[in-house]
Amino acid sequence: MTSVPLHYYLVVSAALFAIGLAGALTRRNAIIALIGIELMLNAANLNFIAFWRYSPKAEAVTGVMFVLFSIGIAAAEAAVGLALIIAIYRHYRTTNLDEISSMKG
Repeated sequence: MTSVPLHYYLVVSAALFAIGLAGALTRRNAIIALIGIELMLNAANLNFIAFWRYSPKAEAVTGVMFVLFSIGIAAAEAAVGLALIIAIYRHYRTTNLDEISSMKG
């Protein structure tokens, strides 16, 4: 069994992060921006797992535990983000970030 080198994981993670960053910064739809942020979090999780796997103490599960905690935080962030998007849509009837002028009720 051949092992994939660490830099392959880092290149994939950097590409995933760049796609997420481009999606979060260039799209005006709030849902697409939230998806871009989730892609960036997944790229960070891929980095955590890759560095854990190639660390000298790979038998310790600290890297996996950190990633599981990070996935839990990302799920909570997605739930809160979607709740905010639904509340904004109910008030403004749009998810376009350019058309939302203020956050006051």
